[in-house]
Amino acid sequence: MHYFRHDSACIDEGAVIGDGCRIWHFCHVCSGAKIGRDCVLGQNVFVAPTVVMGNGVRVQNNVSIYDGVVLEDQVFVGPSAVFTNVVNPRAHVSRKAEYRRTVVGKGASIGANATIVCGHNIGPYAFIGAGAVVTRDVPAYQLWVGVPAHFVGWICACGERLSDDTLLCTSCGARYARQGETLCAL
Repeated sequence: MHYFRHDSACIDEGAVIGDGCRIWHFCHVCSGAKIGRDCVLGQNVFVAPTVVMGNGVRVQNNVSIYDGVVLEDQVFVGPSAVFTNVVNPRAHVSRKAEYRRTVVGKGASIGANATIVCGHNIGPYAFIGAGAVVTRDVPAYQLWVGVPAHFVGWICACGERLSDDTLLCTSCGARYARQGETLCAL
């Protein structure tokens, strides 16, 4: 075992966990889940059997990542964020065959208490504000906030908001150009 797991964490046989991961108190990683290298799962994180996480993913406390969710490399998921996997759940109706896939692109961030409704993807380096409810696809490098979540600006790969006029990051110096609904780095 080349990763750290707290004594209270439950890692089911058949889960794949990459080197350098840290899995903290009361986590449950189900058989079949695939977690890349150098990931951190905060306290009380649940990872379902078909979840795939890339390398360097950070999942904060009290997050459940259900079947159908893919978190690409270097995704950040804030505390108590929510992923769903069925659009119209009912306790008395099994809808496991209707799970919808959600992909969170490389380097994207999801704020605390945000809800990601299944079947909607979040593009690379997008940023979802705390408490937002995502009900449609979010293109790369876009900043979305609110209920329902909506576009409010552009975000740099380093996580700083970009000026809508210059698309220049005053923090790291990166420059971007608009390309349809997204940006491309220059």
